[in-house]
Formats: sequence, structure tokens, C-alpha cells
Amino acid sequence: MKIAHAAALAAIPFAVSFSSINVQAHSTLEVSQATIGAGYKGVVRVPHGCNGEATQTLRVSIPDEIANVKPMPKPGWTLATKSAPYAAPFNNHGKMMHEGVKEIVWSGGALPDAHYDEFVFTGTIIPGAKAGTIYVPVIQECANGAEKWVETPPAHDTNARLKNPAPQLVLMQSAQAQTHMPAPAATKTYSVGALRIEAPWTRATPKGAQIGGGYLKITNTGKEADRLVGGSLPIAGRFEVHEMATVDGVMKMRHLPQGLEIKPGASVELKPGGYHVMFMQLKEPLVAGKPVKGTLVFEKTGTVEIEYSVAPIGAREMPAGGGHSHH
Repeated sequence: MKIAHAAALAAIPFAVSFSSINVQAHSTLEVSQATIGAGYKGVVRVPHGCNGEATQTLRVSIPDEIANVKPMPKPGWTLATKSAPYAAPFNNHGKMMHEGVKEIVWSGGALPDAHYDEFVFTGTIIPGAKAGTIYVPVIQECANGAEKWVETPPAHDTNARLKNPAPQLVLMQSAQAQTHMPAPAATKTYSVGALRIEAPWTRATPKGAQIGGGYLKITNTGKEADRLVGGSLPIAGRFEVHEMATVDGVMKMRHLPQGLEIKPGASVELKPGGYHVMFMQLKEPLVAGKPVKGTLVFEKTGTVEIEYSVAPIGAREMPAGGGHSHH
């Protein structure tokens, strides 16, 4: 399956495709956040091959922060690993481990360019790891070429644009420490003319991420249809309305240049895996618990100012919280 979009996106948890822009056509991790000292299940998502050719080999390099790695066998593929000494001994339930898997290789398969698949491994984020973003380089090898997702941003410019970015993994402090993270702000409801806009929210993004997704519910209480045609976010260079749907068994995302119709008496919910708005060319990360203001632009109602609650990275639902109404 070809992917023309990145997320989520640590922020958008699907590998998807749309025709208008090539933002994230690279391999990513399904879960882009892990807790230091805890187990981690890495799901490497492979959206397409090499210039139309099938992927025959997938190589995943394991960073020093992940130990006790065990890959999952995949039917039809040959599984091999390469081990090396750890940068520091790893205490695995009382047993000191001095070396472990540093590279996983699935080979001998044939993942067509038009198909999508996932490759899985488990491991432990070492207790002494430093909170922040690490990278898990991935290389796809095909019959006559390769796709190497191995680039990392320079330390002085974590927002640098990369042609072949390595999948990101954000390391967080322990669950106990996370309980002290700021809670998402209360969700809000906005009534403008015949439209009611409920619970706008988005997800936090790791440093360097270029895109984010926005979600909300729109109800048209009037007698005429209206249309969501755009909007803005101060920290985003572009704002678009998108649709995600399954076509011929393939999950695809496409830009809706004519916007999204809100029929009279009807409600439309923008949510992960369906309709949503895209924040593109992000100038800085979205931070959990720190709401961001923005606008929505409707064909008839005009511009509406709203505020998005920001949920943690990878959240699948609207953050909990009380509601406030605005007119």
C-alpha cells in the first residue's frame, strides 16, 4: 500500500495514503511512545515497496535504549538476528545480560508495493534511558533497490525536514511520573449560527513531527447545508480537511479540496480513522495538557474561533473533561 502521509503521526496511528501530497510515505512505529523501565511492543508499519517493487527484506536496527529484544516470526519470511554487547549491562529480572539483539532481519518474503504489512518485536526500555526521542532505523530491500528510513535530525534542529526519516520513539518517565503530567483541558462546545461544534481535540506530537490531526463533532441545526472548507492553527503552515476510508481493502487518506458537507439536521464526527483535519508543516510540537487555539472556516457560517484540547501521544479518543459552551 502506498502511503502519502506521515503521523501520525506518531500522532496518527494508521499507515495511510492520499493523492495530493507526499508527506509521510515512510515506515513508522505504530506505538510511538514508551515508558522507561517498562516493556515495549514495537510494530513496524511498512506502507509500500521500492519504486513499485515488492519488499523482500526488512532490516530493523535496535537502539541502545532497547534491550531484551525478541522478534516475532512471520509466516513466509526467514527470521534472523544479529547480537552485540550492550553499551551497559542490562538487569533482566535479576539476571545481568551483557549482550542482546541489535538488528532484526526478515527476508525471503514478498510484500507487494500495493500492500501494507507489519513486523513485530518486543523489548524493554532500559531503566537508565534518558527521556526524549530515539530512532529505530528501518531498511526495506527490494529486487533492484532499497528504501532506507535511517535519517535523524541534527541535535540543533529537531524540526529539520528529512527525506528519509527513521521511525521515532518518544521515551517517557515511569508510569508514576506520568501521573503528574498535566491533564487535558476541559473540552468545549461552540454555537455559531446554525452550527454546534463540540469537543475539539488533538494529540501531542513528538519533537520534529511535521503533522498532527484535529478531531471534533459538528451538528447543523439549520435548514440549509453548510460545508467545512478549511481553517488555521498558528503553529501550522497548512490546514486541510481529510477523509480516511477503506477502498478495495486498502486504507487510504485523501484531501477534500471541496471541504466536508454538513447536511441540515445532521451531525458529522471527525475522529481518528475517519474524517479529520490535518495540521501540516508544524513549527513546534503539540504538548499534552496545553490547549491550542485555531479557527475553522465554513462556506456559509464563515470563520469560527475554537480551542483544541491536547491529549497524550497516541490517544484514540477524545480526552475526558467537563464541557463549556461558547456562543
